[in-house]
Amino acid sequence: MPAMETMERVAALRREIIQVCRLMYDHGLVAATDGNVTARLDDTYVLATPSGVSKGWVAEEQLIILDLDANVPAETPYGPNPAGLSITSEIWLHLEVYKMRPDVGAVVHAHPPYAIALSIAGIPVAECLIPEVLVGMGMIPLTPYATPSTREGAEVIHRYIGEHDAVVLRRHGSVTVDKTPLRAYLKLEKLEHAAHITYLLQLMGCDAPIPPAEVAKLIAQRRARGLASEESLAHLERLCRLRWHRTRRRRRSW
Repeated sequence: MPAMETMERVAALRREIIQVCRLMYDHGLVAATDGNVTARLDDTYVLATPSGVSKGWVAEEQLIILDLDANVPAETPYGPNPAGLSITSEIWLHLEVYKMRPDVGAVVHAHPPYAIALSIAGIPVAECLIPEVLVGMGMIPLTPYATPSTREGAEVIHRYIGEHDAVVLRRHGSVTVDKTPLRAYLKLEKLEHAAHITYLLQLMGCDAPIPPAEVAKLIAQRRARGLASEESLAHLERLCRLRWHRTRRRRRSW
């Protein structure tokens, strides 16, 4: 059996996952049995919410321990798995993140309404629009469509999740990652807040990206915090510059 300290850490992680589930449910970021939350236990095992249980009332003892190949043993180093429950069909999204990102300790998959609506319309969330999003999250990629509950989800995020902590799945939902479940949830909350602002700007017919000189200052802050690679920062700066110049040309044509 693992040491008492390890078991206390796992118990705290269970409580945190349940807290995140309640926050997602209470804030309308999932409905019915949608969404899932996982956390890395060690290099082999992951703790996950079960399939078919509402995030509004899922319990700590219902969380499932599985390995990175999605095997669910009856007994694990952290205790037995609950009987009669199965892992989420979206587990491949989570496992792809853990395999690609050793720095990630938790993954949250949700169905935020504004982000999904924008994705169906083909509109990126807050692309070069909001300073706090630019610094904290950079670009929030919009993936191609993938059939939910299949391995296609893992395939479409593969291109993006290496450099981004928040991704929108077209017509489906979002994936946010961080070191802990609560921190990954906070990125989800920020993503949906930014999506709501983007939606309101669309209603007003307003497209006002941040000017390039200001983008450079914000990217310097992102660089100083060590939040992205130089390649990713350069790509973000180019994207925002192009957005700015396209918008300026459209305004002159009016």
